[in-house]
Amino acid sequence: MAEQLKGFTVALAGPRKSEEMAKLVQNMGGTALCRPAQGTIFLDDEALEEGLNSWISHPPYLVIATTGMGLDALFETAERLNIADRFLEVLSGSIIAARGYKTVNALKKRGLTPEVRDDDGSTVGLIRGLQSLDLQGKEVVLQLHGDPAPRMLSWLKEAGANTRQVLPYRHTPPEPGELERLLTEIIEGKIDAVAFTSAPQFRFLSQYAREQGKLEEMLKSFEDKVLAVSVGRITSEALKEEGLQRIIMPEHERMGSMIVELGKYVTANR
Repeated sequence: MAEQLKGFTVALAGPRKSEEMAKLVQNMGGTALCRPAQGTIFLDDEALEEGLNSWISHPPYLVIATTGMGLDALFETAERLNIADRFLEVLSGSIIAARGYKTVNALKKRGLTPEVRDDDGSTVGLIRGLQSLDLQGKEVVLQLHGDPAPRMLSWLKEAGANTRQVLPYRHTPPEPGELERLLTEIIEGKIDAVAFTSAPQFRFLSQYAREQGKLEEMLKSFEDKVLAVSVGRITSEALKEEGLQRIIMPEHERMGSMIVELGKYVTANR
């Protein structure tokens, strides 16, 4: 493993744990560049209170829970507002669909078991699980993290559901100039790989590339010169939505596993 990334430059698009990941890249003989494509994530308290109050006063037929961290934030806010018992009661009265093991664990902690699960950790997998429900005219609450889910929303719309979204967190764009620098390095092939640890990182980057009229150029570079590395299925979905085909992704959705997987790929293709 020591020299798997020898002579290889990896841009880290995630602000979180970038030092640990950089160390891992260096231990494998590579060079790591910190290129945050996403700013701070902060709790949107006002929107959360509003969402919770509307959730409790108009209990939905179906709740679609997509992140464990987001669910924890909802319960913590409900505790603070002294409505936790009522919230749990309303939640227990709805059909619950959950995506990902962290979400299932967050529900289990509160004595809740989802009736509908994804079959592969992705939004598409969750949609497959929801196919059997008749949602025409039904109230649905979609709990997200801080990033919209266009595919899920359009499917719910087609199914005739009335959907409300609750996003506990807000993702902010990175510092000005960060995206420009990363885009230039991708297009000019100055880096060998970009490691994405969340969907918003790629969304911010592709949105910026589109605004600059350089999206096609960027995608071509990802197909020919630069490797796109993704931490897991949700992040990969964001890449695929823009038409990216070549994506390196670990079996276990962990940041360390992602860098190890990249090393294996590079070694196999040298």
